[in-house]
Amino acid sequence: MRFDVVSLFPEMFSPLTDNGVNARARNKNIWDLQFWNPRSYTQDVHRTVDDRPYGGGPGMVMLAQPLDAAVDEAIAARQAQQLTSPVILMSPTGQRFDQRVAQQWAQSDGAIIVCGRYEGIDQRFIDTRVTHEISLGDFVLSGGEIAALAVMDSIIRLLPGVLNDQQSAVCDSFHVGLDGLLDSPHYTRPEIYNGMAIPEVLKSGNHKNIERWRREQSLRLTFIRRPELIEQARAQGLLDKKDELFLTELMANQR
Repeated sequence: MRFDVVSLFPEMFSPLTDNGVNARARNKNIWDLQFWNPRSYTQDVHRTVDDRPYGGGPGMVMLAQPLDAAVDEAIAARQAQQLTSPVILMSPTGQRFDQRVAQQWAQSDGAIIVCGRYEGIDQRFIDTRVTHEISLGDFVLSGGEIAALAVMDSIIRLLPGVLNDQQSAVCDSFHVGLDGLLDSPHYTRPEIYNGMAIPEVLKSGNHKNIERWRREQSLRLTFIRRPELIEQARAQGLLDKKDELFLTELMANQR
């Protein structure tokens, strides 16, 4: 998998390339990352990448031409490796990114990711070059870099060989293909911390009971925080009789 990032600030991506499982996976050539700075494709001495918006208003708007040229080079580089070249724009007006989308992209060749800055990007570039717009949620960042980091991290960790145990990704909250529920709580040593002991069942060695406890904790947390995920799992037939009985008792205790 390869990502080609169009950004004015490629140095912001060092947390992804220099640390943790992502860096180790890149060193093993599981994924690759290349940068394309729009300033390298400007045509004036000041290397201008933005200008005032037509019609007035606050802020500046990124010019289409440097972005166009950067995307052209990124596409050419990807085509040389016979990779597909979808162009993603990180945008608060885009499709909401979630685990389902991450799993879909994890099955792909990667993408070109455009990180906007300033007030926005000339719409003509978006209309003619962008194939997908992605948003992390209903809030606005200073630029697309932080959002792109989050998106790439969530995709990369799903690739085979990135995590020491691939089951770690499968057991994540929201994972599509299981039930999409929130993950259960986790505990480690010491057994007692600040007067709080770990649940006894986790010390029992009875894996069947531990599995059921984790399932019920997952149901409880999802019911309290994200009840719509319970309904989604139910609609897909992913809850069994024991799950439904536990939820019925849980709802009764809430009254």
